[in-house]
Amino acid sequence: MGGSDEIARAGGETHPVSGAHPAVLVALDHDAGEPLRRQLAGELRDAIRAGRLRTGVRLPASRALAAQLGVSRGVVTDAYEQLTAEGWLAARRGAGTVVAAEPVSDPPRAEAPRRAAVRFDFTATTPDVSLFPRRQWARAVARAAAEAPDADLDYGSGFGSLALREALAGYLGRVRATAAGPGAIVVCAGYGQAMRLIFSVLAGRGARRVALEDPSLSDHWDAAARAGIEPVPVALDGEGLRVDVLEAADADAVVVTPSHQFPTGAVMGPERRHALLAWAHERGRLIVEDDYDAEFRYDRRPLAALQGLDPARVVYVGTASKVLAPALRLGWILAPAALAPALAVEKLAADSGSPALDQLALAHLIASGEHDRHLRRVRRTYAQRRDRLVAALARAVPEGRIEGAAAGVHLVLALPVALDPTALRRAAAAHGVVVEDIAERRRAPSADGATRLVLGYGRVPTAGVEAAATALAAALRDAGRGATIVA
Repeated sequence: MGGSDEIARAGGETHPVSGAHPAVLVALDHDAGEPLRRQLAGELRDAIRAGRLRTGVRLPASRALAAQLGVSRGVVTDAYEQLTAEGWLAARRGAGTVVAAEPVSDPPRAEAPRRAAVRFDFTATTPDVSLFPRRQWARAVARAAAEAPDADLDYGSGFGSLALREALAGYLGRVRATAAGPGAIVVCAGYGQAMRLIFSVLAGRGARRVALEDPSLSDHWDAAARAGIEPVPVALDGEGLRVDVLEAADADAVVVTPSHQFPTGAVMGPERRHALLAWAHERGRLIVEDDYDAEFRYDRRPLAALQGLDPARVVYVGTASKVLAPALRLGWILAPAALAPALAVEKLAADSGSPALDQLALAHLIASGEHDRHLRRVRRTYAQRRDRLVAALARAVPEGRIEGAAAGVHLVLALPVALDPTALRRAAAAHGVVVEDIAERRRAPSADGATRLVLGYGRVPTAGVEAAATALAAALRDAGRGATIVA
């Protein structure tokens, strides 16, 4: 028998006889002089080398593969035994014969230079995921699976689960003073997708330029560029985005973080907010409000969301990433009536909707009060951790100055020197510290040239704050040799 016999279909489909999942074609030539056993061993060896058969994949039983290839079972058994002896395969009790070796289609790469292990991670964009309420979430998911009507398990609307949108409308109205009913809310897969959907719709309606805070999250810039919209940097001051220079940007929309600017930590006051709304009204422009961590304000109640002041001009974006966990990939857009349907269409085209059970679980978490209880717990934890970090920095880096509001899961440490960015990165890595200079997010240099570090405390456990501050101080001393002192 000549030609090819397919052991299993690509894409993970189960083999009809053996139930195995490898994706490989085996061609045996019965007329060739080479023994069939050697041919089969060679085909399988080449498939493993090329990566078509991955480590851990279970091969068909010898009897099933022999029947499929039209050979005796001994041919397959001999080939399997040969490859097992060579280390390509392994015979496991209860699991049959599995691929044991890694693909070797590429030559081994030289070992990368060793770096100091990360001991203290000040990444500013992530919460403490160890605080995720696992038991409460598991119960909510189980309840959603048990109680969801059959219709909720079918293909859904681009707007998302009605139950979640109703829960969000009530929760955000109560906690953030937003003004939006369920019909104005679009559920999405986190903040990144929210911005892609918004920019896509704006581009389709003729938007050419969008004003962005400088510095700000790089995701804004990437999403705008992908949508074909030109991002324009706008300077900040102690109250966030400077509306007085916004007009020069000639933008159709602006993205702001008014409740806790990222990364500077500035809070936009009432007068500045009204000036921004006036800018939007003047020529029918749009404001996109990123309300990424407003639930976490430790010294006072946070200002209400900008969206509540003008729902027709403000698109509000929020997520579950900071309060719960980024891995949930759940976010929401509160949109003006003229935009919500178009955003829902874009969402449906993007991925056919976010997972229904996760949406229903979050709706239950909110409706049951578990979400509020969890928020109170983590708010206390972060407040205590921030206080400890501020105190530890005062001892370890007394020349530094804390900037920004007592909010969120990050703070800014301003230094009286201008450190060389490369020297800072090397010194931090040598001490096992992950830290970011705000300059890395700036499009234009700062006015005073001083180094400002963005210190997140989501990944620094409360008990490790003192040691983290000490390690950071050591890194700064190493990086600061010969640094320029600024006024």
